[in-house]
Amino acid sequence: MLQTRPFARAGILTGMFLAAASACLGAPAKPSPNILFILTDDQGWPSLSCYGGKQVSTPHLDQLAAEGVRFTDAYVMPQCTPTRAALLTGQHTARNGMWHVIPWYGTPFGRMREPAYRENLSRDTFTVAKGLRDVGYVTGMAGKWHLTNNADGNYTGLRPEAGAHYGFDVVAPPGPGSQNEGDKHVDYLTDQAIEFATAHPDRPWFFYLAHHTVHGKVSAPERLVSKHLAGGAPADGLHNATYLAALEHLDNSIGRLVAALDRLGQRDRTMVVFLSDNGGVDIAYSPRRFSQAQGATPPTPTELTIERREFSNAPLRMGKGSHYEGGIRVPCLVRWPGVIAPGLVSEVPIHVVDWLPTLLAAAGGRAPARHPVDGVDLAPVFRGGAAPERALFWYMPFYEVRWGATPAAIVREGDWKLIEYFGDHFDAAGRYIPEPKLELFNLRHDLGERHDRSAREPSRVRALQLKLRAWLASIPAEVPGANPDFDPSRQLLEVRAKPEAPASPRGR
Repeated sequence: MLQTRPFARAGILTGMFLAAASACLGAPAKPSPNILFILTDDQGWPSLSCYGGKQVSTPHLDQLAAEGVRFTDAYVMPQCTPTRAALLTGQHTARNGMWHVIPWYGTPFGRMREPAYRENLSRDTFTVAKGLRDVGYVTGMAGKWHLTNNADGNYTGLRPEAGAHYGFDVVAPPGPGSQNEGDKHVDYLTDQAIEFATAHPDRPWFFYLAHHTVHGKVSAPERLVSKHLAGGAPADGLHNATYLAALEHLDNSIGRLVAALDRLGQRDRTMVVFLSDNGGVDIAYSPRRFSQAQGATPPTPTELTIERREFSNAPLRMGKGSHYEGGIRVPCLVRWPGVIAPGLVSEVPIHVVDWLPTLLAAAGGRAPARHPVDGVDLAPVFRGGAAPERALFWYMPFYEVRWGATPAAIVREGDWKLIEYFGDHFDAAGRYIPEPKLELFNLRHDLGERHDRSAREPSRVRALQLKLRAWLASIPAEVPGANPDFDPSRQLLEVRAKPEAPASPRGR
């Protein structure tokens, strides 16, 4: 049973002040919306029917899109920890330091030196949950945490007794058994969200529902797996029956959750946000097995080896962990009755760092001056307008051979996207190239990023690279340089044993 911690006194006083100020200005006090934020794991852009997906029907998510806005250009980071850190802090990972998956692993012998990264979200960090609690919300969460690897919590979940340190009045205990079996706790986590909404009928609430599905190991109810096997889906590999069953089960859970809000009379005053933390696993490479160059002394890895495939992100290129659109562009739906017109489709590019300022503004709150926020309030976009003109940025200064990634950063401005590989890269055939590279794509005309236009647009490349480098300097964030520990015979070897740590990241 969920237990609610009493409101912080400061939160109640702040909420009373906002209502009184609104009345003094002659404007009716608009009730703060409940906020249900649903974050799924490794769910790719085309996995929903409303995004053109053909593999499995998602009627409940499609209905959510029909009743609100569907974002075509919603962006996150390409992996779990970085997206979650950016979501809760409203800061780019270049600023909050959590640009790498935890617990620690790395590629210490690579050609480029990987900067040190933060391995735990500090208890002192301002989060969206803290900001909402400060304006009178009761806050809760259930599911995957993956922002600490200490006594407060780990990959699987935040410990209930530690929730208050991160802004949560209520944290659901872990589900029964493992999150890697059965239905991956989808039903259990959905029940926790419904129970939380039921327990707070008269006060504004925020609930962060962080599903484990469809992260590997993918698992789903047997009856649904059997259904998709009978429908012709393979038992293993690309678009296998278990994967499709997991997507269907997740969609059913969304339907059950939305129906519960209707039953509780909370539909019209609840903002529902649906987002994935990164793209789906399209191709995963082995981090240790590589084809070897003939006659190389010492042997040098030269070609990626495919380990598995799960779900194609086509028409987007690649998937989870990648710098290409399949890694960072994800499904995003928002329903907010009375604010968002039903059936809106927005092509405005938005970034995961936008959610903290958006949710706080909807609740009448804001981040403290001591906490820089990198995102913008999306309220104008919800009403069919545009966000302020800006570039979007990503900082990924590390190796992730399983996803074909080398140290890089990205800028998107308008239709144009530039990827800068700082010292080495893999080409389209999976061959390792020990050279820096700049790639330029026009996403409006080349969504699949098949045509690198850098050679044809040198002035645009230079302008975007200067903008990207200026952004990195403004944080400031370290640009990876030559690695003094470079070892050609082990340059792409991933290790779990942490070497002697260099100085901590600046300001962390």
